[in-house]
Amino acid sequence: MSSGERNQIDSQFSSAERDAVYKCIATRRDVRSQFLPDAIPDEILARILRAAHQAPSVGFMQPWDFLVIRDMAVKHKIKVAFEAANSQATEIFADDRQRLYRTLKLEGIVEAPLGICVTCDRNRTGPVGLGRTHQPDMDVYSSVCAIQNLWLAARAENIGVGWVSIIRTDDLRAALGIPAEIDVIAYLCLGYVSDFLAQPELEATGWLPRLPLDELVWFDQWRGRAGSEGLLRYLKQTGRHSESE
Repeated sequence: MSSGERNQIDSQFSSAERDAVYKCIATRRDVRSQFLPDAIPDEILARILRAAHQAPSVGFMQPWDFLVIRDMAVKHKIKVAFEAANSQATEIFADDRQRLYRTLKLEGIVEAPLGICVTCDRNRTGPVGLGRTHQPDMDVYSSVCAIQNLWLAARAENIGVGWVSIIRTDDLRAALGIPAEIDVIAYLCLGYVSDFLAQPELEATGWLPRLPLDELVWFDQWRGRAGSEGLLRYLKQTGRHSESE
């Protein structure tokens, strides 16, 4: 058997491995309030970061950096920045929506054992990059792919992740000493959790319902349905019951 044949065989997923991947995707959650104080061992954190670093990137430019935050004083600075932004965000909503918004727990900055700030260096491979000549934001999208890898790897390690998006990027720059030329993509809270919710929290609280997948898939043209009956039948059977957030 040639090495190429061995690699091809080794690359195949068993049914159990395939099901584990889908389970990981379906039970991933944006965690905000279930964090435990237990530290994440360095060996496990390294596996999670390695998974993030294995994400696809346009032109193989790997534009990301990962800032690991454990210092409580730094976390408190980020918490203060969140509270300022959240107070402002609260006033954007009105009436019942605002009342529901006020009940939501939207971060775990201090409670989570560590934070990770993911950034994007848009000049890492120079002013012109393969794959960015006509879609210049592909480097940012690549960084988001790294975040998804990180999130799924953490879930496979039974570690929760929460993305704190209600925060000004300039406040994160100031708290973490990030240069102006580096884009801030995400601040993530990581830690072991007491439980993973059966439903995404925003779905369970009634903030928004899950959209039926069969109403979001089209064929050959925008809003095209011709010849789609078979797949749509499967999407109606399974798409409405996905548990991922």
